Amino acid sequence: MDTSQRHGRRTATEQRRRELLEAADRVVMRDGPEASMNAIASEAGITKPILYRHFGDKGGLYRALAKRHTDALIAMLRAALDSPNQRRERVEATLHAYLAAIETNPQMYRFLMHPGESVPDDEKGFGAGQHSAPLLRRMGEELAEWISERLDLGPDSRQMALVWGHGIVGMMHAAGDWWLGERPCSRDELVRQLADLLWGRLAAAADLPGGPGL
Repeated sequence: MDTSQRHGRRTATEQRRRELLEAADRVVMRDGPEASMNAIASEAGITKPILYRHFGDKGGLYRALAKRHTDALIAMLRAALDSPNQRRERVEATLHAYLAAIETNPQMYRFLMHPGESVPDDEKGFGAGQHSAPLLRRMGEELAEWISERLDLGPDSRQMALVWGHGIVGMMHAAGDWWLGERPCSRDELVRQLADLLWGRLAAAADLPGGPGL
């Protein structure tokens, strides 16, 4: 097989994979954490063995969906963090971006962060909870990288950036999960209170000399 044929086959496989992920998106947005491989295969107009051929198992499909949606969320968070506003406004915009994402797409959020209970017997071994930690870790490391590029946190700057990054992501996740289920206040009010909690050290930290600043 020559190079052009291999490239064509790879392109066709990637296109088919995107189509299957779009079908999975539609099912998850409808069924949330109870989305099954059978329902996704039916939505895509294929049999379940073909779906397994592309993703291996439900864990493989979960990881593909997680990357797809985490990539989009990180891009939104970075856009908020890099907006041409004052530091406090950037902090609030970032919190808003995260909460808006889970509020707009609650079924996908629940699929990614909470295991389904009503799933077929052949999917009982899958629990989204065992897969969600890498998503949060990736977000924490992305935020830590962003902080370390902009703030002077002293001689242990890199370690502190990691602590801050993972801590802020943990706070957003826990508070957002509670808020999405209980709706005790408006998103604006939650953002203000979380920003107040973060603001002391963030306000005091100096911009890194020569960096893009926060």
